[in-house]
Amino acid sequence: MTNFRTFTELVLERSEARKDADAFVFLPDDARGSVPQHLTSAALDQEARRIASWLQDRGAVKRQVLLLYPAGLDFIKAFTACLYAGAVAVPGPLPAEQGQHFARISGILRDAEACAVLTDSANAPAISAWLAAEGFTDVACLATDDPAQGDAGAWHAPSLTPESLAFLQYTSGSTSDPKGVVVSHGNLLANEAAIQRSIGTSADSVCGGWLPFYHDMGLIGHILHPMYLGAQGVLMAPFTFLKRPYRWLKMIGDYGMTTGGGPNFAYDLCVRRVTDAQLETLDLSSWTTACNGAEPVRAETVRAFNERFAPAGFRPEAMFPCYGMAETTLLVTGIPRGAAARVLDVDAEALERGELADPRGDFATRSLVSSGIARDFEIRVVDPETRVEKPGGHIGEIWLKGDSVAAGYWKRPATNKEIFDAEISGGTGVQDTDGQNAGWLRTGDLGALHDGELYVTGRLKELVIISGRNLYPQDVERAVQSTDKALGAGAGAVFAVETDREHLVAIQEVRPAAVATDLHTVASNIQTFIGKEFSIPAGNVLLVRPGTVRKTTSGKIQRTLMRKLFLEGGITALYEVLEPAVQELIAATEAEAEAEPEAEAAATDAAQTLESVV
Repeated sequence: MTNFRTFTELVLERSEARKDADAFVFLPDDARGSVPQHLTSAALDQEARRIASWLQDRGAVKRQVLLLYPAGLDFIKAFTACLYAGAVAVPGPLPAEQGQHFARISGILRDAEACAVLTDSANAPAISAWLAAEGFTDVACLATDDPAQGDAGAWHAPSLTPESLAFLQYTSGSTSDPKGVVVSHGNLLANEAAIQRSIGTSADSVCGGWLPFYHDMGLIGHILHPMYLGAQGVLMAPFTFLKRPYRWLKMIGDYGMTTGGGPNFAYDLCVRRVTDAQLETLDLSSWTTACNGAEPVRAETVRAFNERFAPAGFRPEAMFPCYGMAETTLLVTGIPRGAAARVLDVDAEALERGELADPRGDFATRSLVSSGIARDFEIRVVDPETRVEKPGGHIGEIWLKGDSVAAGYWKRPATNKEIFDAEISGGTGVQDTDGQNAGWLRTGDLGALHDGELYVTGRLKELVIISGRNLYPQDVERAVQSTDKALGAGAGAVFAVETDREHLVAIQEVRPAAVATDLHTVASNIQTFIGKEFSIPAGNVLLVRPGTVRKTTSGKIQRTLMRKLFLEGGITALYEVLEPAVQELIAATEAEAEAEPEAEAAATDAAQTLESVV
């Protein structure tokens, strides 16, 4: 930990100490190529004071301010200005950049009760028009790149405490009911210290990446962590990476980056899209911590990336599988420094029963990647129904305590009591009487502790239970994708629907031009393989166009949303096989949805994803 009481105090001191050194370098992507944009610590400090004075003059102190920017340095100036003003930043996705309408942002603006919106000159007219059309007449809009707005000399330091709110982190996923995680200055300082201890960063580190700035890993890991360290950050836009993954790896070598990462799909994309000729130009030897989190880490991806990029100087011990979430500010666990990713092969049948057991001869196995150890948190694995703690090697819901755990969701007292103040029962089901077992965060994630390390197995709400067996959708999705090279890796959604029994549904993206036979054969092979691999019927298979499967901004499959769209008839398939009972269920649900157009509109609003362009 530092001696600072607030993150604002820390940034002010770092700015004074670094002055003319680059705080950030941003690599834009345009028709002329990428010309690096530099922002020194002194320039960031001056710009933040100017914008902060505008916020203070308009009464934004301790109030929420929505930030809507394309990827670039203007966002960093605006976020820092909120810290300087004592305002509560609310980072959000810019609708124009995401190719969507303002519906999601309207929900966030209303929920956060924002008093102002900060953006740039290019987007200010559209945002001002939106505010007027939605009746937000009392919400001011400022184009912060206008130097005439605000006066750095008029700024004054805010009065803040560790309990003061630093920002609201709106969670990714379905957007019809946005939830903002309340992150205090104390939470932020605690988690930045936890990150530093876990990965061993220092003022000499070079951090950064391509993740969206409104995403918790992009914001806290790639922007606020170098600010915390007094180090340099190097950044690029998400779509730069998605269009050309090579650019990310080239940036790492060009700037001697040491720390940065992304979800598992990012590493998989690099393996698939970086050519041999491009590989020869890469130097990844400076990369000591390649964070891999935000979605399940795949053993096959780790192995493939290590092998593919070893000639470029990438070392296996640099791969850093980790686990975290917005509700804990960011990082919870990570593998020990200097250790390569640990892969644990377990018996598939035992896994379905909720246990980690050694493989048995020729029986089916599953490979799990360790998410490492918890240095700054207490962690328990708990039965989600009985709330009794599970022994080591048994799967349950992951519960957490620690200084980084947020106070809760903005304006959600009932939910906060259930999620952020859970209580572990005694072995007999008797509740705790002295408070020692209370105050736990229920993550909604499933996992197990084995030899002191955490293995995350899936999401509680997405678990597929068929014939009394627990199936993890990601396992079935991987099996589906292994049947044909034309099926997109990480581009499928498996879930269950219920009639008189549970039915498995597999929706999988396919590249029709890459199919060697025909779609009927592809679907039949999927059904045969799933039946053989998992001993369950796969009567419902939909092959869809690339970009159909919805994902969050961190690349997580939105299975709940896909299930909703499927039942409402909102999935257009290139080829499909459906059981009669499931067809009847879709027809009934579709009719119900037509009677409730608002539900359909909410699902449409939620249908956005960063990786849809891939």
